[in-house]
Amino acid sequence: MLRHTSASLSCVALATLATAQQFDGTTPVNQLGQTVTVSLPAGFFKTPPAREWPTVDDAATPARERKKQRNDFNHNTVLNEAALLEADGALQTAYPKSAGRAPIINFHGQNGSGAPPDPTGAAGPNHYVQGVNLSYKVYSKTGSSLSGSLALSSLWPGSQDAGDPIVLYDRHADRWFISQFNFSPNRMLIAVSETGDPLGAYYTYSYTFSQFPDYPKFSVWWDGYYFTSNSNKTAVVFDRTKMLAGDPTAQMVALTAPNNGNNFFSSVLPADADGPLPPNGTPCYFFNLEDNAWGNPADQIRVYEMTTDWVTPGNTVVVSSQTIPTAAFNTALGSGFDNIAQPGTTQKLDAVSEIFYFRAQHTRWTGYNSVVLCHVVDAGGDHAAVRWYELRDADDGNWTIHQQGTFNPDEGNRWMASIAMDEYGGIGLGYSCNYPDSTIHAGLRYTGRQAGDPLGQMTISEQVAVAGTAAQTGINRYGDYAHMSLDPDGSTFWFTGEWLSAGGNSRTRIFSFDIATSIGIEENTSEVAVADLQVVQANGALNVSRSGLRSDDELRFSVIGLDGKEILASTVQPLGKQWNSTVDVRSLSSGVYFVRLGKSGFQKVERIVIAK
Repeated sequence: MLRHTSASLSCVALATLATAQQFDGTTPVNQLGQTVTVSLPAGFFKTPPAREWPTVDDAATPARERKKQRNDFNHNTVLNEAALLEADGALQTAYPKSAGRAPIINFHGQNGSGAPPDPTGAAGPNHYVQGVNLSYKVYSKTGSSLSGSLALSSLWPGSQDAGDPIVLYDRHADRWFISQFNFSPNRMLIAVSETGDPLGAYYTYSYTFSQFPDYPKFSVWWDGYYFTSNSNKTAVVFDRTKMLAGDPTAQMVALTAPNNGNNFFSSVLPADADGPLPPNGTPCYFFNLEDNAWGNPADQIRVYEMTTDWVTPGNTVVVSSQTIPTAAFNTALGSGFDNIAQPGTTQKLDAVSEIFYFRAQHTRWTGYNSVVLCHVVDAGGDHAAVRWYELRDADDGNWTIHQQGTFNPDEGNRWMASIAMDEYGGIGLGYSCNYPDSTIHAGLRYTGRQAGDPLGQMTISEQVAVAGTAAQTGINRYGDYAHMSLDPDGSTFWFTGEWLSAGGNSRTRIFSFDIATSIGIEENTSEVAVADLQVVQANGALNVSRSGLRSDDELRFSVIGLDGKEILASTVQPLGKQWNSTVDVRSLSSGVYFVRLGKSGFQKVERIVIAK
């Protein structure tokens, strides 16, 4: 793999943590008999502002010259051949076409410096930040570049540009989160911005693992940044509170999730909180895909719960809390990692099957919570389609499948997907798509559904974000990641993924779309995004208003703390499809809060800061 290197970047070492090494590798045994690894960072730095860093050349280098070695995993062993013959049990057969629209913003992302490019990205209030192998870049939300491509290794001087980045916007704290892994030694590298400015300074941390933390996944939760990987540490948490403060003693607590139904590739997916954080004390949920072809009793989703004790980290536990049988699916595509046929070549592409695609978006609603998930399946004859789910619980951690569907509208392949839900209960789904029996090469598309549409169906007319123009040859690695994030406005989806340009060269794209405002009023059975929730602070009170409601149905108003606890709550009655009130907040301490107005399937959430 060719790597771009930047000029030497001077960083300020706030602490070398030489004395911290005596704590690394601490392995108490919790009350369930599980080994708990508790570690302090192997390194900590505060960087200069990113806008002062040298940039790297995001060269248009052909993919075959940027070949990246495969990460350390194998496909699961087929133990039940008969399971491969089962028909898909959630195949969508009717495709009503609600009006959609072209992307709001649609622009070229970084090319990346490794194959595949591993695109990831998130939207904040004013920026979109994209990460690829082996750099990241800051854009305005109109698509203009606010920086050049910045080497990931610039965040952790002396580190490798090893790749597999994850970019998150922590909307609860108004901070940016960037990570990548490191070889020799095996480490996870984490950077958290000092402020909400992605071009400002970062607090950066390095954590050592006994085994390479392959295929890393991160999430934001109320008490930590949770992490999973294809390694012997599949349930990990980092001290988010200390990281946000730039505290060099931020600990890592690592365990192994039990009873994993995967024989080889083990990559459970942690719940990532959008909207208000879950209440203080809520365990972080992990989700694992288990195919009955691997010897599992059913096609199913396994749910884990990780409960962290930051006072006594050795008491942290992770348990397998339930298994949820799904409609029948088949994850076996092609042979090995040659899964997706392409036009005009015998070279196939890796679909990254057998696991959930990133992210498991968690949303807190009035009276319940939701998680959306997706993965690739064989819809028949090695024809790739996207299976998706909406799980719900009644604020009790008992998850059930509210709806599921396999999106397979024609003979094209659809894979490398990512899914999210907006504040109106609508779902956006983005993915790669090609047609092996035509001249349509791997490009990017999206679809979606409104909250009131028939369950299990994507009803928004499929849209093309970018069309591929050539086949990739000489390598099967493709994508590895795609990433759908929800804008803090609660209605705009942002997606980044790989596509193939002239010569079969790997490129990335960034685009946004919404479904809350793009549907005609006669088609929309949920709330219409006419106006945002308006919150104005004055004289110890919040003046709160919302117009543009579809009805005068009763709503619930809440003020929620950063720990997820509902501090103030009341039932309110709109009049004339609008509502306003004044709320006394003089008793509240200074800090960050969320104001929420909503009902089942609809809410508007605004982040506020109370200063005294």
